[in-house]
Amino acid sequence: DMMYKLASISLCSNVLGQALIASVVTPPPADGPSYAAFEEERLRTRTEMKEKAKMVTDRLNAIEGVSCQPIEGAMYAFPKVTIKGYVMKKAISLATPADQVYCMEMVDRTGVVTVPGGGFGQKPGTFHFRTTILPDRATLEKVLDRFEQFHKEHPGGWFR
Repeated sequence: DMMYKLASISLCSNVLGQALIASVVTPPPADGPSYAAFEEERLRTRTEMKEKAKMVTDRLNAIEGVSCQPIEGAMYAFPKVTIKGYVMKKAISLATPADQVYCMEMVDRTGVVTVPGGGFGQKPGTFHFRTTILPDRATLEKVLDRFEQFHKEHPGGWFR
């Protein structure tokens, strides 16, 4: 009985964890003292997320060889990248997917961490990576600057 009880403990969170989650997902009542502050923060966060989503989409789409669908209702961008030249040759020589080589080159050269698109069921012959829009605007701008520089200045050219 004790072993069964011990094993059952991990099936759900403890009371404190349940209370915390309930407080996070349950907004304050509309006539409550904290409702105005809650609503202000919720609207500010939503507006900031929309602005960052548009900024990331626009910046990615302005880079030659990169295209990104509008970000709607997600915290990720999933841009398509044309990969040829140096990265494609390296990928073939390593028997590694080109988007994985692209992402590894990016983190090595810029410190920008992305996830190769190959794990998300992309169409064969297309290359993507996933990145987030969650950092603050100033950080996102720096990340996009680094990515753009990386994409334009890599050794051997992406498009040759």
